[in-house]
Formats: sequence, structure tokens, C-alpha cells
Amino acid sequence: MKLMDRVAIVTGGGSGIGAASALAFAREGARVLVADIDEAGAKTTAEQIERQGGQAAAARADVARAADNQTLVERAVAMWGQLDVFLANAGVPQWPTDIEDVDETVFDRIMAVNVKGVWLGAKYALPVMKRQRRGVFLITASTAATRPRRGGQTYAASKGAVVTLTKSLALEAAPHGVRVVAIAPVATETPMLATFMAKPAVDAEGRSRYIATVPLGRLNQPEDLARTAVFLASDDAAMITGSCVLVDGGRCA
Repeated sequence: MKLMDRVAIVTGGGSGIGAASALAFAREGARVLVADIDEAGAKTTAEQIERQGGQAAAARADVARAADNQTLVERAVAMWGQLDVFLANAGVPQWPTDIEDVDETVFDRIMAVNVKGVWLGAKYALPVMKRQRRGVFLITASTAATRPRRGGQTYAASKGAVVTLTKSLALEAAPHGVRVVAIAPVATETPMLATFMAKPAVDAEGRSRYIATVPLGRLNQPEDLARTAVFLASDDAAMITGSCVLVDGGRCA
């Protein structure tokens, strides 16, 4: 098992990429603290892990709040004595909107969750990892950071910010034996997908339109990102830090 006896925190772990990654970490031997603003979703993921024979706990957390991030880290360490992986995955999408029609509150919320939430996770997780002289801080970015779609300027800016943050944190953490890596998915079959398509629900037209932009001819499944997260969290990726790993079916080629 690639993550045997390691401890992981996954934010946004109640659904989509976060849930798939939490389950994958557990299958590889990690004990997982599943965090989500939707506490019921976090509990569902944790219960799935336990039914499969793994160890997990669930927590409600708003990643835009410093106290919630601090509590997550302290709880994981109190329960299991260490923190080896933090997947800063929680994020919010943007309904495609031209800049003049984007309300300032939308900008503030996207930046609070997608950027500040990652920054706060690092603020509390990295000191623990630095003291341990080991650990991996993973960030869910997006292909929007480098190849945005029309009307998604605020979301794209938030993901561009965390890609740059990844590089800066990697330089800071490397002397302590800690790695920081971003993962950039193309459109993924998650509850957020309909919002990106500006639809109340994903339909055949929207799916076909998005698939047409991916050279490999399909959208990501959450498990595509989960497998990538397991690899990057493991010793197999021991020399990867500061990178933004594209999981995009060739869209950004």
C-alpha cells in the first residue's frame, strides 16, 4: 500500500474529487479526516471508508475560516499523532458571466474559498509537516489557470493564484523535506459541472460541447484525480514539488 500508516486531511471531501480521493487514500492505507462544509457529505464519505475497512473521521469545516483549518489540523494530530498529507480540494465554481455582470460578492466568495482556503490550509498544515520533516501538501487547481473558458474570469484567476502559491510554498517547504504540488483537472463529472456549463443540470448538449474540447475524448471522472493524488502523495513522487500536474486529456497541450 502506497500510503500505509499515513494521516491525511481532505477538504471538500463530501463529494466529487474530494470524496474519491479520500476513499483512494484510505484504500492505500491512510487514516483520513474528511472535511466539508456539508457535514452530512463528509460523514457519508467517512462511513464509506469505514465500511471498506479503513479508518476515517468526519468534520464540518468552512475552509475560508482560519479557526476551522486550525481545528482540522489539530484534530488529525490529536487523533493519529501526525499529519502526512493535506489535500486542499474544497472549491466553488463560477456561473459563466461577463465581468460587468459579476457581483462583487461572487468574487469575494470564490477568492475566499479557492484561494484563502488553500492559504489557510497551508498556514496550519505546513508547520506540522515542517516539524516532522515530511509531508505532502496537495492543491486542487484547474486547467482554467492556464486555459480559461469564456465567462469564468474570476474562477480562472483564483486557480491561477493557487498555482503560483504552489510554487512559492514548494520553495519554502523543500528545505524541511515537505513537498507541495497542484493538480489541474479538466472538466470533471462532479456536482460543479452543471454550473460551469451554465445549466441547471448537465445535459447531453453540454457534455458533448465540453468533451469536444478534450483530445482524449472524455471528461475526467473523480477517480482520475484520486489516482493522481495518491501517486503525488506517495513516495513514488518523491522528487515532484512545485509542479502543477495536468490531468486534462490533452486540453492544454
